[in-house]
Amino acid sequence: MYPLKFKPILKTVVWGGEKIAPFKGITTDQHNIGESWELSGVRGNESVVAGGEFADRTITSLIEEFKGKLVGEKVFAENGNVFPLLIKFIDARSDLSIQVHPDDELAAARHNSKGKTEMWYVVQADEGAHLLSGLKKEITPDEYVERVGNNTITDVLTDFKVQPGDVFFLPAGRIHAIGTGCFIAEIQQTSDITYRIYDYGRLGLDGKPRELHTELAKDAIDYKVYPEYKTACEMKDNEENELVSCKYFTTSQYNLDKEVSKCLKDVDSFLIVICIEGSGTIVDSEEKEETVTVHQGETVLIPASSKGVRFIPDGKMKLIASYIK
Repeated sequence: MYPLKFKPILKTVVWGGEKIAPFKGITTDQHNIGESWELSGVRGNESVVAGGEFADRTITSLIEEFKGKLVGEKVFAENGNVFPLLIKFIDARSDLSIQVHPDDELAAARHNSKGKTEMWYVVQADEGAHLLSGLKKEITPDEYVERVGNNTITDVLTDFKVQPGDVFFLPAGRIHAIGTGCFIAEIQQTSDITYRIYDYGRLGLDGKPRELHTELAKDAIDYKVYPEYKTACEMKDNEENELVSCKYFTTSQYNLDKEVSKCLKDVDSFLIVICIEGSGTIVDSEEKEETVTVHQGETVLIPASSKGVRFIPDGKMKLIASYIK
């Protein structure tokens, strides 16, 4: 197999902006693009290969054919033909709804689905850009319902001013919302189960108030207050800098101005590489070397059969790479 690129799935939404297309270097007549689904196994939104021998095939059909050779033997055994991660770029021209996601157990019971643990990497941030993550004051489930009803739920949420490079880990159950001015790369479990808690009285694209899931969210929320919600990261150039590691994904950042290699011989997983800045070349060492160019806004899937990769920047290049341990 060879490193795979996919056609982006662009989503027009009420809060979407105009940054995604120029960031990715693509031309489109679409406006208010809030999300670009870079790599998705979500049913009905399955990513399609952009070029090469497997052009126009879905990620699902490739997993059906290549199984563990593409995603890893353990990953395939646990997830079958569903690609386990969903990769997005998100452009918030205005505040997104405040929401929460169920964990695996609750999502399975209610929706026959996986839960949703995710992470955010802030790619760009306008002046004053902010987001919400976690409770700053303990509340009870009944108080949560009351605060949604009287429009005071934001009073108990932690509000962060953000800048490029900020990282937030969002385990299932944590209340959160992307705020105005954020441009974010999101890595999450493959699940489209979202409980919308609060939406500022906003109308959807159809002119009607968007549905809230107040009661469904009540049992999904983690009501604990944690000492820190923002992930502290110490960056070193030309090295692998681990940002987040959990059972669903491990994500690292590379700030490169020279060639760096990553050995994958002991990694029983695919590797997703997202180019955040700059451009360069990725060399995949499988049976034979396969080379793919990559530039800002592109995402590449390295098959699990790869024994290692080399990242070669054109000057400078910033990458985020994710796999499953």
